[in-house]
Amino acid sequence: MSRAVLIPDSRVSLARHARLRFDGLRGRWMLLVPEKVMTPDDICVEILQLCDGQASIASIAATLEAKYVAPPGVIAREVLDLLQDLSDRGFLTDRQVA
Repeated sequence: MSRAVLIPDSRVSLARHARLRFDGLRGRWMLLVPEKVMTPDDICVEILQLCDGQASIASIAATLEAKYVAPPGVIAREVLDLLQDLSDRGFLTDRQVA
């Protein structure tokens, strides 16, 4: 299996087998993937909620850059790194490749 390398123009969404759900009992978000339950932090949840298959990674980063203060390029790099890691684990699909 080859690795899908994400770029700022990539448009990603959760893979078919991955679900982002709010657990009201525990009061936190859960990323449900086969045989695993992950508890992403608030920023990760915000990023995943923007991954609709329509918005590019660059536009997701721009949305966050308008909301949070960080040196130029830091948010874009961190968003891309996070999404690449989730893609490598098989939790995201690049809609331009699919």
